[in-house]
Amino acid sequence: MFLKRITTIFLAFAVLACNKEYHLSKIEGKRIEINDSLNEDQKIEAYIKPFRQNVNKNLDSVISYAPKTYSKTDGELNTAIGNLMADAVYEESNPVFNSRTGKNIDFVILNHGGIRSIIPKGDITTRTAYSVMPFENSVVVVQLKGTQIKEMLIYLALAKRAHPLSKHIQISLDSDFQLKTATINNAEIESDKTYYVATNDYLYNGGDRMTFFKPNDSLFVLDYKIRNVLIDYFKKRDTINPVIDERFIQIK
Repeated sequence: MFLKRITTIFLAFAVLACNKEYHLSKIEGKRIEINDSLNEDQKIEAYIKPFRQNVNKNLDSVISYAPKTYSKTDGELNTAIGNLMADAVYEESNPVFNSRTGKNIDFVILNHGGIRSIIPKGDITTRTAYSVMPFENSVVVVQLKGTQIKEMLIYLALAKRAHPLSKHIQISLDSDFQLKTATINNAEIESDKTYYVATNDYLYNGGDRMTFFKPNDSLFVLDYKIRNVLIDYFKKRDTINPVIDERFIQIK
């Protein structure tokens, strides 16, 4: 009986505790600034130092040269740096795609916002490629019909931005930004024809509202990062010389 009464009392307290409401009355925070006043752990620093030195040595190794500074704000509908990136993706990726499929990439489209830094005048290093393309985006090739290419042309005309395009496609708009002419490899775009378009996985998945990649006939993943494309492209050239040209223009 005694144990039964004790159990009953305990259950009563438990029920009361469960029914009690708690309210947050105050939140306190403290900012801890990370600066030079913090002491280094010398053992950790000694362990990390050779790795850091090796990484910096690789990143700062000179792989090409830029005779001037290139920026994504240099042009209206195409820029030298954007043209370089699109052409680099074509030149470095097409041999990979061709060796796997026996087909060739028809053209490349990337996004203006994906260019994250200038290429400054002077030595080009591996670090330059990381600055221009810090993301992990990789090259994919999408098999599209001409009807979807025409959707892409409408998107580009409405966007009015210098999205990088390889030299294999030429687009001109009139003074009202309406499509005037468009060709791929100097031929008119055919609605029922199949085209192989290289881009990056971010855009393929709808980034920058580029929804025209889906649905598609096939997707080919090359496992080739855009950043590595740039590094390979730079290494093959003593001096780069990209220019603004006629690949995407407005006739005023």
